Amino acid sequence: MAVVLDLFCLFLGYRFLFQPGPAAAGYGVPARPDGDAGAYLTVKGFRDGVHGVVGLALLAFAGARAEAWFMLAVALVPLFDTLTVLRHGGTKAVAFGIHFATAVVVLIGAGLLFAV
Repeated sequence: MAVVLDLFCLFLGYRFLFQPGPAAAGYGVPARPDGDAGAYLTVKGFRDGVHGVVGLALLAFAGARAEAWFMLAVALVPLFDTLTVLRHGGTKAVAFGIHFATAVVVLIGAGLLFAV
């Protein structure tokens, strides 16, 4: 599960870097065509990608317990993404159905890793 979540972070990072418009729409707060959101979408792409790389590195070189602590901390990101979507006009369905649900899955993954 941890590997899948880390790979998913890499995928999201790639998508925000190379397909920023559709990625932003999928995030729940589309990029405004009249605004310069490119820098922010790039930052989000790098952030997500780095989370995936760090997670995989921890799992490979430090073990399950280190990955569990990392996932516990990183679960804050989708929780704040939930608030971001709600504050910027996104739907509750996306905020809770994607971002909050992601936080729950990450926390479950962390719990499972702590149990190993």
